[in-house]
Amino acid sequence: NVLRDIRADAFAKISVLPLKYLDSHSHGETVSRIIADADQFADGLLMGFTQFFSGILTIFGTLAFMLATNWKIALVVVFVTPLSLFVAKYISSHTYTFFKKQSETRGEQTAFTEEAIAGLKTVQAFSHEAENMEKFDEINKRLEKTSLDATFYSSLTNPTTRFINNLVYALVALIGALNIAAGGAFTVGKLTTFLSYANQYTKPFNEISGVVTELQNAIACASRIFELLDEEEQPSDAGNKELKRAEGNVSLENVCFSYRPRQKLIENLSLSVQPGRRVAIVGPTGCGKTTLINLLMRFYDVTGGSVKVEGEDVREITRWSLRSNYGMVLQETWLKSGTVRDNIRMGRPDAGDEELVAAAKASHADGFIRRLSDGYDTVLSEDGGSLSQGQKQLLCIARIMLCLPPMLILDEATSSIDTRTEMKISDAFDTLMKGRTSFVVAHRLSTVRTADTILVMNAGRIVEQGTHAQLLAKKGFYYDLYNSQFSGWTAGAESRHPKRKCMDEKRKRKKRGSVYRNAVQLVAVGGVTGIFAGAAVTLYTLLASAGEIFSRGVYDFIRNNPVFLPLLFIVLALGAFFLSVM
Repeated sequence: NVLRDIRADAFAKISVLPLKYLDSHSHGETVSRIIADADQFADGLLMGFTQFFSGILTIFGTLAFMLATNWKIALVVVFVTPLSLFVAKYISSHTYTFFKKQSETRGEQTAFTEEAIAGLKTVQAFSHEAENMEKFDEINKRLEKTSLDATFYSSLTNPTTRFINNLVYALVALIGALNIAAGGAFTVGKLTTFLSYANQYTKPFNEISGVVTELQNAIACASRIFELLDEEEQPSDAGNKELKRAEGNVSLENVCFSYRPRQKLIENLSLSVQPGRRVAIVGPTGCGKTTLINLLMRFYDVTGGSVKVEGEDVREITRWSLRSNYGMVLQETWLKSGTVRDNIRMGRPDAGDEELVAAAKASHADGFIRRLSDGYDTVLSEDGGSLSQGQKQLLCIARIMLCLPPMLILDEATSSIDTRTEMKISDAFDTLMKGRTSFVVAHRLSTVRTADTILVMNAGRIVEQGTHAQLLAKKGFYYDLYNSQFSGWTAGAESRHPKRKCMDEKRKRKKRGSVYRNAVQLVAVGGVTGIFAGAAVTLYTLLASAGEIFSRGVYDFIRNNPVFLPLLFIVLALGAFFLSVM
């Protein structure tokens, strides 16, 4: 039950941790804390508590008998025996560092393994298997070293405590023998009995020291689990308002945000979106487009200013009610292990089969779903299994088609889909976005031309705003960005930089001249080669024919060889050509 509760608490903690924690910690390392460290902690607790409770009963029982037999020698045993505990504490305090390092290295190994499996295609594509193996071996050797160090130093505890307890046994025997020799009431029989009690009294200390390795490992693993449980949670929704079905009023007022305090990303960003408006967000990579989406969904809280929906600050609205009013399709798809039907129903579990199929048809996913082995009941493995990236994205779009939320966020929603299917889905999206406030993030600017407003972002700021036609007419940043997708040169930059344009023209003329020269050279070489070949053939024919002329006569030869006269004229023409050239 303890292990179950610890894991349940740790898993529940993940759901309330801010995303900045998950972004800054490896997923495999977090999994290692919940699974491997929890197991080690439970095993150590089980062995430790078993020895502890049985040892307590043994200690108090034997102590009572020793006091009844000879209270003076019993006090000597009681005061000397704790020396073994001090020695054990001294050794264990130094071995704790090794066990902590062991747990951390095991978590690093789990994280690297998870990373290697998740990116196996990329690893194989770049032939990086050998490098990955070297990295794994390096981590594995560090884990081996820390494990051996931890086990070796912790194993010193048991023989050390046994040595001290044996000294106690010898001391009791010596004091008892002296009492007997002095002629006191203490007899050999009582000494034998007392030695037996003393041995039973020190036995629990030996047993506890024998499992000190497991106890230290358990404590080190427990510290990693409690580090996770003690992490600062995202602000609670207790007392926040529930957002009913929103109309689509969204506003940002002087919003400031940065992932790192010293590295500013968004500064003083203000925006007001009316219900039913279609807003496109464009800009170069890293300008803050996806960050803006994270702020709208309250995956991150702003560091300055406010984000409001229906006039209410999103920090005063429960996260569940806020996110249930958004439909979101991201560039990075995510599918859970389960059937295709379960994945589409994720946003609306109570949807009927007819509604589900209609949503799949609207997203053009119905065709490939029916071609699967079991159709909508086909079981998908983690992250979609053998489905293509485009098919996964179609399933994510089908989820939104099924939910029909009042506000939409499309972050490169068709980036992995072929152009033909994208055109069909665009019609479905147009129908879906009618009357709904929509935020569309896109790099392909041809997909945002129909937006009511286009926000052009650069370095965390909105540098331009307007419709597609208005922004092109300005011939500003958007004009350059748009034209750069259809040519190798930025048209707007050329018009504003005459020197660059002049240099480009010179470069083009030089390139054309080079092409012409190469063409003339090729024609000349080909012509000369053809002339020499023709002359060689003609000369051969004339030489072969000369003998025949002398043997048969000129008239008979010309009558039997009508080709002779044209060849003769060709030879005369070539001779005239060479004479004119020379």
